[in-house]
Formats: sequence, structure tokens, C-alpha cells
Amino acid sequence: MSAAKSQAASRRGAQRRAQTRSALIKAAQRLIAEERTNVAILEITQLADVGIGSFYNHFESRDELFEAAVHDALEVQGAFLDQLTTGLDDPAAAFARSFRMVGRLHRHVPELSKVILSKGASLITSDHGLAPRALRDIRAAVEAGRFSTRDPGAALLIAGGAALALAQQLHEHPEVDAAVLTDTVTESLLLMLGLSAEDARDLVAHDLPEVDGPFEGRPKAAS
Repeated sequence: MSAAKSQAASRRGAQRRAQTRSALIKAAQRLIAEERTNVAILEITQLADVGIGSFYNHFESRDELFEAAVHDALEVQGAFLDQLTTGLDDPAAAFARSFRMVGRLHRHVPELSKVILSKGASLITSDHGLAPRALRDIRAAVEAGRFSTRDPGAALLIAGGAALALAQQLHEHPEVDAAVLTDTVTESLLLMLGLSAEDARDLVAHDLPEVDGPFEGRPKAAS
């Protein structure tokens, strides 16, 4: 076999492996969102439409797969937030935009939201997703004189608790307007962090970008 053909075969093999892993992770995310994590590996592979032997080429156990599925969801959220705040010079505006958009995502991509929320309170101190970005923005806003909180870590705990409570409220009460409630919570957080009432109102009144990019191809709520 020529070197070119060998390289092409290697690329195809890598692509197939990546597709299989992605299918298993998406199947696991669906099961987590449906609160059906105590299932047989055979059911997971059937849902992913892959052979059961393929499962063990990627994961040693069901728990390892579910952990990877949550990590993937947090990485998707993190990539989205990075995309969302690129070019913003004001860290207070970055914090507000991120919080407002994450609140709306519970309705826009409910399955992904439920996967992320399966980690519970540990999300608040996670190294992935919203938490590290919120802490970064809080610290930067303090340094820039925009926030006056004396303890960014404590502020993150408060914001994280608010984010989890907001998510639960939106999932349990579909009649609630997600945008209105999220913006109300965001404004209250901005006031707690030290912004003036005028500045807080101004930041939650800013237009938000369209949701796309990392969420392309994922299940979304019916419009």
C-alpha cells in the first residue's frame, strides 16, 4: 500500500472512531436528560446505533461514558460562552451576557441543559462551563472597578446558586418567560456585585446574539 493510501485509510479510521465516540456520548446525554442512567450497555449501544464491541474501544464502563457525556456538554457550553463574549472589553458586560444567555439555553437546548445540571451543586466549582468564566469575569470586573465585591469566590457561590435555582424554576415551570426571569435574576446579581441600578438595567437591556455555533445539530425546543 502506498504512503498516500495508508494515510487516507488512517484518516478514515480516525473519523469512524470519532463518529462512534460521538454517537455514544450523544446517546448517553439523551439518557441522562431522561434520567435513565441505570441502563445496560447494550441499550446504550443500540441507542447510539453502534456495535457493543465498539463501546469498549472507547470506554471501560458505563460510568466512564456518562462522565465523558457531562464533560462534553460542559465543553460545548464553555465554547459557546467564549464565542459569545469575544470582543467585549467590559468584564461586567461579559458576565451579564453569559448569565443571560445560559438562562435562555435551558429552553433552547433543554436536553443539553439537563445533562449539565445532572452534576448538581458541583457545577458551581467546576473547572469547565460557566463557573470558571464567571469567576474570571467577576475578578476582572473588580480589577476594572466595575464590581465592588470584596470576595470574588463568594460572589461566584452566590451567582452559581442563583443559576441553579433559575434552571430548576425554568424546567419545572414551562409557563414562565425564560428571558424575563433570567434578566431579572441577572440584574439582581449585578446589583449585588456592586453595579449601580442604572448600569445594571443598561446591561440587561442589551441585545443578545443568536444562538448557534456549538449548538448546531443538537436537539432544540420546538419554536
